[in-house]
Amino acid sequence: MSQPIRALAPLPFELVYDDGEPLDSPWHRDQITLALDLIPQAMEEQGRTDFYTGGNNFVYYSVEQAREVALEEEDPGRKKTAFRGPDIFWVGGVDPTRDREAWIAWEEDDRLPDLIIELLSPKTAKNDRTVKKDLYARVFRTSEYFLYDPKHRKLEGFRLAAPGTYRPLLPDADGRFWSEQLGLSIGLWHGVWMRSEADWIRLFRPDGSLVATRVEAEREQKQAERRRAERAEAELARLRAPLGERDSS
Repeated sequence: MSQPIRALAPLPFELVYDDGEPLDSPWHRDQITLALDLIPQAMEEQGRTDFYTGGNNFVYYSVEQAREVALEEEDPGRKKTAFRGPDIFWVGGVDPTRDREAWIAWEEDDRLPDLIIELLSPKTAKNDRTVKKDLYARVFRTSEYFLYDPKHRKLEGFRLAAPGTYRPLLPDADGRFWSEQLGLSIGLWHGVWMRSEADWIRLFRPDGSLVATRVEAEREQKQAERRRAERAEAELARLRAPLGERDSS
C-alpha cells in the first residue's frame, strides 16, 4: 500500500480538475475507458467495493504541486511541467461512495495510488520511464507500476521492492504480469473494442480466463439464455415425438 505523506491545511487557491489537454490518440482514450470498465467488473467478481479507479484524473500529492498546476493554468504562456496524474490508477481500501473530481491525497488520509498504468506515446515515453517512475517509487510508494508501449506492443511491469526502488516483474508464459493488488493478471488481448481492432490491455483471472466488459458479459448472458431456450425446445420436441407417433397409429 502507498504510504502517507503529510496532511495539509485548506489551500489558498483553487484546485484545477481539467486542463483541457487532449489524449495522445483515440486508442489512448479508448484504452482508459476499457480499464475503467474492466477493473470494477473484476472487483465485483471478487466481492470488493472498497476501491477507487481513476482514468486521466488529476492526482494531487502535495500543496507545492497543486500550486504549480494552478499557476500553469492561470498563465497560458507558462510551460507545463507540474505532474497532473497517471493514465490509469487504482487505490484499494478506500470509501467508494465519496464524490471525487480528482484524487486529493490530503483528503484521503494521505493515500496515493497502489497501482498505476501509463500508456506510452512518443512524447511521454521518456518522462514515464524516468521522472514519473521515480515519483511513483519515492513519493507515491505505489506498489505496482505498469507501462505499455502500443507502438511496439510492449508491456512491462514493476513492483516496489524497497522505498524508492522498483523491481522488474517477469511475465508468465502468456506474456502476462501478475498483479498482487488486483489479484489478477494484466496482459494483452487482440480484438475489437469501441469499434476498433487493436491490441488492448486486459485483465485475466487466475485460471487464465478473460475478465469480460459489461457489454461482453451481457452478450454472453444472452447467448447462454438463448442456448438454454434452444435446448429446452429441443427436449420438448423430443418428448412430444412419441405422442405424435401414437396419435398417428
